Amino acid sequence: MISLTNYGFVPDMIPLNSIGIPARIVAVHKERYALICEQGETYGRLKSSAYYADTSLDFPTTGDFVLINYNPDGDSQIIKTLHRKTKFSRNDFSGHSVGYVKTVREQVVAANFDYVFIMQSLNHDLNVRRLERYLTLACQSGAIPVVVLTKADLAEDSEKLLKTIEKVTAGFEVHSISAKTGYGLETLSNYLQPGKTIVLLGSSGVGKSSLVNALAGNEVMVVREIREEDSRGRHTTTHRQLLLLPNGSIVIDTPGMRELGMWEVSERLGEVFADVEKYIGNCKFSDCRHEAEPGCAVKAAIESGELSLERWESYLKIKQEAKFAADKRAFPRVKDAPNKKPSIKNRQKKHKERKL
Repeated sequence: MISLTNYGFVPDMIPLNSIGIPARIVAVHKERYALICEQGETYGRLKSSAYYADTSLDFPTTGDFVLINYNPDGDSQIIKTLHRKTKFSRNDFSGHSVGYVKTVREQVVAANFDYVFIMQSLNHDLNVRRLERYLTLACQSGAIPVVVLTKADLAEDSEKLLKTIEKVTAGFEVHSISAKTGYGLETLSNYLQPGKTIVLLGSSGVGKSSLVNALAGNEVMVVREIREEDSRGRHTTTHRQLLLLPNGSIVIDTPGMRELGMWEVSERLGEVFADVEKYIGNCKFSDCRHEAEPGCAVKAAIESGELSLERWESYLKIKQEAKFAADKRAFPRVKDAPNKKPSIKNRQKKHKERKL
């Protein structure tokens, strides 16, 4: 027998009068789901009459807790997705066409995690604009974002790179590590606690699988070589996978994602771009478009060098993309969490209190 509590399960997750036994999704293989439950590892498929008849049910993703009709002799039947405490979503522009309008669908990458490790390499992968996008989506997830800079052993000028990163990560914790040498790994111990789930996000070749192996103390993930000229390579992880580490913490590894479509980020945009939004409310005119109007605080900040043009343009691009995705949705979507999520600062404060 396996204790599902080791995988982060809390009995209160199950609504009253529910049927079935709890399980957690550890991987998704198209229409077949790898599961872990008290009976052990198994596979399952959706109960079509439940999921296609009830539009309020969320289709499961890696990290979800579900209720199943357990089948010891074959695939179990997944009958209900339990409420998600957190989720990481992006839009899917390959959505179905409805008439002549192509809809934009929500793609849930992972669910029910406590921390988001946003990983970028200090070698060639470092991209401030991509980091801003990851941070924006991570803030919206409901979990605590943590910036993890990998391959510190390959950095030519780590101090300069860290200063570049600090310009966009004010208020977020940043850690520099090397999975190869072990440098900095001890700084992640406060997050890697029994029953806590961490999702790893980053582009291909950034070192997510190498980090999992270093934390596990064993090669549990395949690591492929990358091209020296640009640090890119084929995706090591081809699907999202949940793993229980020897210390009791849980990791969700994800395939590399270089492109991230925005999905419902307006609520948390100000937490990532607080340095930008502080100027917006200080313009002479309340309806200032921040273009050529007199008394524009944003324009003045850019001209004085207090705010970089690149930072402002990145803010506008993410905001516009999120608005575009919202406008293109053909149908209303059921909210996973009806209550507003606590701010990132409050969540970080609780995390720091646990460290004391």
